[in-house]
Formats: sequence, C-alpha cells, structure tokens
Amino acid sequence: MATELLPLFPLGVVLVPTMSLPLHIFEERYKEMMNDIVPRSAEFGVVLAKQEGIANLGCTATVERIVGRYPDGRMDLIALGRRRFKIESLDESKSYLRAEVAFFDDEQDTEPPLRLRQQAIHTYQKLADLEAQETGESGTLEPDAPVSFQIAQLIFDLEKRLTILSLRSETERLQYIHSILPDYLKRREQALAAQRLAPQNGHAKYTPN
Repeated sequence: MATELLPLFPLGVVLVPTMSLPLHIFEERYKEMMNDIVPRSAEFGVVLAKQEGIANLGCTATVERIVGRYPDGRMDLIALGRRRFKIESLDESKSYLRAEVAFFDDEQDTEPPLRLRQQAIHTYQKLADLEAQETGESGTLEPDAPVSFQIAQLIFDLEKRLTILSLRSETERLQYIHSILPDYLKRREQALAAQRLAPQNGHAKYTPN
C-alpha cells in the first residue's frame, strides 16, 4: 500500500501544535492544494522556507475556518497546528510540493518538575506582556495545551522556535526555553524600545494635547 504524501506549504514561519495561523491563499499551486485538501478535511504540512531550501522538520495544520473566498479562487483561512513530522523524501509530481514524512511525538509523557513549570508560566507572562506592548493584546495560557508550545508562539526567532519544535519532551523544551530566555528577552526589549523611539526621530509632526 502506497504511503500517502503530505502536501507541503513552505512559509517564513515555524508552526507549532495548537498555534493558529491565518493564511491568504493566492498562488495557483496553493489554490490547487486547498481544493484538494479542504473537501477531505485533510492535513497539510507547514515548513520553514529558508534561503537554502526548506527545513526538514515541520508541523501539520488543518483548515479550521475559511474566512473569505474570492471569484478568482483566492481564499482567506485560519489553520491550526496539529502534528510534528520529519521529511523523509520529497515529491514534485504535482504543482505543489509533497513529502513522505515520519510523524513523531514526545518520547516520554512525564510531567516536568513543578519548579520548571512555574518558571515556564512566569516566562509566558513576561513574553505576553512584551507582546501586549506592541499589539495591545495580552494572551492567556490554555490549560489543555503544552506550555512550551504556547511560549514558542511568542518567540519570534524562527531557529529557536524550530529547536523547540524538534525536542521530544516537555521538560526538554522548557529547559531549553529557560536557557535562551535572558538573551532573548534582552534583544526583544531592545527591539521594542527601538520601535517606540523611531517615530520620534526625523520630521515627525508635533500634535499638541
């Protein structure tokens, strides 16, 4: 019996399980992909597109909601991250890329130590507070989803997020996040400070209160 090939969608993003992903589908090959998978509620794989090719690790997604359809076949949709996979081989027989993949999950289901979990919750809040400074929206932890993947959604360094995706236990992921956090927070805070200062430079118009 032939292995079913997983349609691949290379993007400049690292999707993780439970992560919501809005997409605007406009290229012909991805219109074809969606027309193939949406009627079957099938999964597709989101992989990070790099300069040298694509990452060999990714996360499947399902289309949760189609927000809009256009006469020319374009569509806006919301996808949701599901399962992690590693690419075994690629197939280019259709207009869009497909792959034979090996799915993987955590190798151990033991709960991380309480102290590590508490640190992770504190980490999530720090990152969510930084995000709120930029977007005005503050996130809340979902009780039924791994904390590590929820933190990963707030880490914008794609290589670091890819590492989190690859690790095969919640404890390992939280330990890795804890190890990168001080440097990451420092750089993120600097970036946000630069964004706040930027409008004040140059020929900004002064508006009195």
